[in-house]
Amino acid sequence: MKTLKYLLPVLFIFILFISCNSDDEEVKKVDETENLTLVKQFTNDTHIIEVYTESGMFKTGYNDISLRIKNKADNSYINDLTISWMPMMAMTTMNHSCPKSNIKKVEGTEFMYNGYLVFQMTGVDNSGWSIKFMYNINGTDYMVEEGISVFNNTRQRVATFMGSDGVKYILAMVNPNKPEIAINQMSVTLHKMESMMMFPVVENFTITLDPRMPSMNNHSSTNNTDLAYNATTKMYDGNLSLTMTGYWRLNLKLLNENNDILKGEDLSDSISESTLYLEIEF
Repeated sequence: MKTLKYLLPVLFIFILFISCNSDDEEVKKVDETENLTLVKQFTNDTHIIEVYTESGMFKTGYNDISLRIKNKADNSYINDLTISWMPMMAMTTMNHSCPKSNIKKVEGTEFMYNGYLVFQMTGVDNSGWSIKFMYNINGTDYMVEEGISVFNNTRQRVATFMGSDGVKYILAMVNPNKPEIAINQMSVTLHKMESMMMFPVVENFTITLDPRMPSMNNHSSTNNTDLAYNATTKMYDGNLSLTMTGYWRLNLKLLNENNDILKGEDLSDSISESTLYLEIEF
């Protein structure tokens, strides 16, 4: 009896521990949209595609986009599918797309998929921009396409320009998304325009960095590093040193593999800013 008396509390604690762990796992499974805000639902006869971003908006520049698909019949989410997309801007005289990534399953989640789009221009009230999703579930193909609104970033987060080599490039800031007074990791995407629909990633170039504060005698900062190509992420990474809050103009130069300058200038007494730049204000 004494043994049973001591075993019962131990058994109760063990069951409680297992129950808590199960509850924790369940919370993790259902909380796949944490820190994300629903932007739009794309709907066809059979499915609803829920599209999320951190801000709850599409904006000019780089957009990190998450999505999941559910059946309209029973509201169950689908965990095994292949999916691609085609963003499109319909203009008066022509149509064009924009730089985009593949869509991949988010590691550690059951239903979430993720990719990015780089919008070069605005288009509000669901006019101009649209996204077409093409996806396959259990061998059956589906499609849905709807208009979207793309709003303007308050600062320049994307630069579209013609290089001295005659190629049109699109450069967009990824990080720092939340800049701090510190050495921030800076990442950008770089694509070239092969056609109105094709925007492949540009590899193995160099992007030099010279951040300045125009309102503070155009002073720079120390410990910055130029941006080099990262073959794993297919982006360009470097270090951006921000020494105080305020407006920073990130003066850039784009160099090809032969170190030829395709766009941008070195700053000097006579040149206070580069023609290739991005902006941060915090």
